Amino acid sequence: MAKSSTKKKKPAARSKARTKRSLMSRVKRLFIFGGLAVLSLIVVATFAVGLMNPPTTPYMYSEGRRLGGVTQDWVAMENIAPVMARSAVAAEDANFCLHWGLDVNAIRATIDRGGNGGASTISQQTVKNVFLWHGRSWARKAMEALWTPLTEAVWSKRRILEVYLNIAEFDEGVFGVQAASQHYFGVNARDLSPTQAARLAAILPSPKNRSASNPSSFVRQRAASILDGAATIEADGRAACFED
Repeated sequence: MAKSSTKKKKPAARSKARTKRSLMSRVKRLFIFGGLAVLSLIVVATFAVGLMNPPTTPYMYSEGRRLGGVTQDWVAMENIAPVMARSAVAAEDANFCLHWGLDVNAIRATIDRGGNGGASTISQQTVKNVFLWHGRSWARKAMEALWTPLTEAVWSKRRILEVYLNIAEFDEGVFGVQAASQHYFGVNARDLSPTQAARLAAILPSPKNRSASNPSSFVRQRAASILDGAATIEADGRAACFED
């Protein structure tokens, strides 16, 4: 009778093992298909924003909810003063035309300083502002680091800078260089003077604590440095990738 009982248990054990393997296989397929679906959405979203201007961003939307609305007027790159584009690059990412989205040298320098100071390129900031959320979580930084090279591969440098200048925050509830130009100086983005452009660039990335129209001594000094930097990158060719 003992032998008969043992024989009856073996098929049940084999059936249980097959069920477990089947379940694991289904879970594995679910993860693979889910990952492919997320990747497909990322690729589609990247191509879409490369061709069409995003109506809003996650941060802009949240600020709009908090403030009851924001100001933004999208302008094409040809309607932005060239000195504004050069000033933004000089201020935030002087090697913008030389890297593929991640500035490895800047990252190494930041690590050598013990992690103090930013190493985010304009491309990284654009990806974060358009597609992701603000914050310092490792998950967000990892997604940003992976998404940025894809964006660099799909968009031109000129498109990246155009999107960046149109979604950057320049004051509380003021997004994009056109709204900022009107807000601070009462002019259109294409009519910005070199000094005005440098001051707008100088208030990044802390626009809520700085003013372009009523600059502190720090903003004035930073703007003067940006003026020199913008002239330098124009002269040495580091502005060629985004200028006609």
